[in-house]
Amino acid sequence: MDLTIALVREVFPGPGEKARLREMLERARAQGAGLTVLPELPLDRWAPATKTPDDNDAEAPNGWRHQALSEAARAAGIGLVGGAIVREPQSGRRHNTALVFDRTGALVSSYRKVYLPEEDGFWETSHYEPGDALPAVIEAFPLRLGLQICSDVNRPEGSRLLAALGAEVIVAPRATEAATFARWKTVLTAIAMTSCAYVVSVPRPRAELGVPLGGPAIAVAPTGDVLLESTEALSVVTLQRRQVEEARRHYPGYLATRGDLMAQGWTRVKGSKLPRQ
Repeated sequence: MDLTIALVREVFPGPGEKARLREMLERARAQGAGLTVLPELPLDRWAPATKTPDDNDAEAPNGWRHQALSEAARAAGIGLVGGAIVREPQSGRRHNTALVFDRTGALVSSYRKVYLPEEDGFWETSHYEPGDALPAVIEAFPLRLGLQICSDVNRPEGSRLLAALGAEVIVAPRATEAATFARWKTVLTAIAMTSCAYVVSVPRPRAELGVPLGGPAIAVAPTGDVLLESTEALSVVTLQRRQVEEARRHYPGYLATRGDLMAQGWTRVKGSKLPRQ
């Protein structure tokens, strides 16, 4: 079983970009892709460049961003990983939310970013709150997917959990500085090797509002081999289930997942940060 994924290293800020988004998805489909992955918050400017939130940066569930992504997926006949800042109707709480649509435009899963930075160019806790639910394995595509968003991979227990639950591909949209790509590549490669899963990550492509965003899109095999590293707007890679199965038959894939033991330890942590020296 194979899954061909298009990594679209481009953003489409504002309702006026719907046609360009659809065109890019149609190009991806024409190259054989069954799923397209967009960067973090792909239909918006990079709002966390400043500490000041704007009500227009967020939407209620099924808002215009949701609809634009759904319509583009349906029109192009391709699955799509996008996202938006989604505002809860009752509480008003905002979350950075990945949205996953199948080729009919139906929403098949969503995930709220858990780990939020708060520093120059990434004032994220000023714009939305941390996610409050565990990620789920998505079974709407030929390979099983798990979602993480950007900083989540720097606390890789989420990726490891997804793999233990059966995810074969960890998809991680991101917004990262171009100069830090070497570090992100190391982390993403390590996650692929230790989770015995593919890792696919797509960044925002260029500097915005004074933040030097950028860096390549990347796809890493369960072996740790880099299958794709590209600064092109559209790149395509084919992932094979047999490679995941093979990796999980060999070291470290066959090692037990001691969820019972780890759960005991995590009950002692309760959201604390790493100890300071």
